[in-house]
Amino acid sequence: MSPDNYIKIFTGSLVHASLLETKLKNIDINPVIKNEAESGRLAGFGPNIANLVEVYVHKDEYQKSIPLLNELDKEIEN
Repeated sequence: MSPDNYIKIFTGSLVHASLLETKLKNIDINPVIKNEAESGRLAGFGPNIANLVEVYVHKDEYQKSIPLLNELDKEIEN
């Protein structure tokens, strides 16, 4: 994954990131999920206190992902 080709579209809880991941996959976008807490746990380090998960999409798919981000924002607010 070249960092120049991906855009971070979300930072939040694992639950919300998983919901977004599912919605993105339903419209044929394969996001990259970065979960530092899980990576640290698997490596034997202590958990990340913030426990935030990041979701990235390829820059070519960014515009297609915006409606789903707006939809997730509405769901989170409720």
